[in-house]
Amino acid sequence: MKLINKSRNLIIAENVKMCRSFFSRLKGLMFSLSLKNNEALVLEAEKESFSLSSIHTFFVFFPIDVVWLDRNFNVVDVKSNIRPFSLFIRPKRAAKYVIELKRDMAWNIGLNDKLVFI
Repeated sequence: MKLINKSRNLIIAENVKMCRSFFSRLKGLMFSLSLKNNEALVLEAEKESFSLSSIHTFFVFFPIDVVWLDRNFNVVDVKSNIRPFSLFIRPKRAAKYVIELKRDMAWNIGLNDKLVFI
């Protein structure tokens, strides 16, 4: 599956892994050694929420960029260069999807951009 920024007509990632179960969302990128430039991990919550879309980077051994989407796939927040072992990373608005990317891969994503998975 690919992740595309429809607002800017750009491919963000060509290899997207969806995490829909509680345990896959809980694990996320923990204990991973890295992400490639063309990879993304998407954590999908049951509903839009602050608590379900908040993350940490305990046992994530490399910096990441994070993008939050609402239920309509519009970007509600973007944070770049989140360091390993950060405690509590929360979006500015409630989100349903959390996209984790390799550091510096969210440079072409802005607030209110429309992202799609194909």
